[in-house]
Amino acid sequence: MNIIVLLKQVPDTTEMKVDKEKGTLIRAGVPTITNPDDLAGFEAALRIKDAQGAKITCVTMGPPQAENMLRELYAMGADECVLISDGKFGGADTWATSNTLGAYLATLDYDLIIAGRQAIDGDTAQVGPQVAEKLSLPQITYVEEIRSINKEKIQVKKALENRYEIIEAKMPCLITTLGSIAKPRYMHVREIQKAFDKEIPVITNEHLKLLPEDIGLKGSPTKVKRTFTKEVHKNSDVLTLDPRAAAKKILDVLLDNQYIGK
Repeated sequence: MNIIVLLKQVPDTTEMKVDKEKGTLIRAGVPTITNPDDLAGFEAALRIKDAQGAKITCVTMGPPQAENMLRELYAMGADECVLISDGKFGGADTWATSNTLGAYLATLDYDLIIAGRQAIDGDTAQVGPQVAEKLSLPQITYVEEIRSINKEKIQVKKALENRYEIIEAKMPCLITTLGSIAKPRYMHVREIQKAFDKEIPVITNEHLKLLPEDIGLKGSPTKVKRTFTKEVHKNSDVLTLDPRAAAKKILDVLLDNQYIGK
């Protein structure tokens, strides 16, 4: 069984600064980690490998320094790691990101693609489903447990706000996993040293040959109109309202300050 895991290196902080000109996050000088939901999905893949055998390929799209994250994944049990990195991909929103990931994944053989539910730096939960659509794959989101899996089908437990669903899908398919699906294992001491000798292919747009209007900042339909830091004052108004009245108040404030159009 061939399993592809999509992972992202994200800032290890909630105090992010924004480039006001480009409307993108400033990542320089900020410590990074592997996105928690993605790492849990990787552990779920490793458990499938432990139970019945599988080849796990980890794929990330990001700057060159994301190679460090991939070496950690090698030390945890990944069989192959691939870095998709090119300045032309910079500034991509979820649409442009899924265009790039989808184009690369279309060149691979796979039975299952696992992506984390969402990244902590964007919280959109869009990339996994968008990749599935671009590859014409069945998808199951918010997976909390993989109950069974073989070459023909997968059965999972999906978490909703107030209940669970047991869902089956034909393989190949894509699932997005919650952080609660599995606790990631530690890196193996012997594998850490081996990880530094592992090859990490770097995929650029010379390989994918995507059009400029489909990738990076130019290919991103999401536009940031304005960014600002909210100032907090001691004399701020405190209102106690029922949900319906509170929703109306929020809408009125947004309209009055022209944050949204009427």
